[in-house]
Amino acid sequence: QGFMNRYPDVQVDLNLSDQLLSLEQEAVDLAIRHTSTPPDTHVAWELCKTTSLLVASPEYLAKLGVPEHPDQLVQHRCLHYPRSQRTATWTFEQRSTLPAQRLTVPISGAFVANNSEALRDIALQHQGIALVPDFSVQEALQKGSLVQVLPDWQPSGAFGDYVYALRPYSAQVPLTVRLFVEYLRDVFKQGFKPHT
Repeated sequence: QGFMNRYPDVQVDLNLSDQLLSLEQEAVDLAIRHTSTPPDTHVAWELCKTTSLLVASPEYLAKLGVPEHPDQLVQHRCLHYPRSQRTATWTFEQRSTLPAQRLTVPISGAFVANNSEALRDIALQHQGIALVPDFSVQEALQKGSLVQVLPDWQPSGAFGDYVYALRPYSAQVPLTVRLFVEYLRDVFKQGFKPHT
């Protein structure tokens, strides 16, 4: 809506979806993607850095305890985003050691979803510990309805490291796309600040 207010004469059709589409086949001018490596076949504008966070509700932690080490996650209900591996695992790097200690632990839980907002919503219902991108839980962390778990251990490899605006290569970039990317870069320049 801010973009529409800034550029009232520009027409934009928005399609919000988690599905990974072929931009060329779907005739999409611009996509927002959360990834570490944008495809070489596209023009990519980095919008901001993101980080993965382990979160739970204070009520869940009061009932089942606060893990102090990733090994203790085996005693918890972990809300999991499925990946290709058969055994569900989470990988962490300890922030306070140089070089960073890397640790992969098996996890289990009754809820699996390939949508970080769904994982957040289940965590908000006090059902477990979720590993999600910071942008999915920014508001919940600010409100205190979710808190960070194992803050000394940085989750690694679960999600992308950046948010990008992408478009297929072309000789001409439509004015609408250029203006929208400019707007997005301004909006995202501060990144996600869940701990304000």
